[in-house]
Amino acid sequence: MAGVLDRIKRFARSPQGRRATEQVRRAASDPRRRAQAQKMLRKFGKRR
Repeated sequence: MAGVLDRIKRFARSPQGRRATEQVRRAASDPRRRAQAQKMLRKFGKRR
């Protein structure tokens, strides 16, 4: 399991990982995207 976490950490620190992180932050700050994500989470939450 530690190997997987190390790979995730390395990716997060890489330039590509930083770009992906910034894209996620921008999408999360957009009210329309946030509403889409909440709708999807509610949809999946009902299946349990």
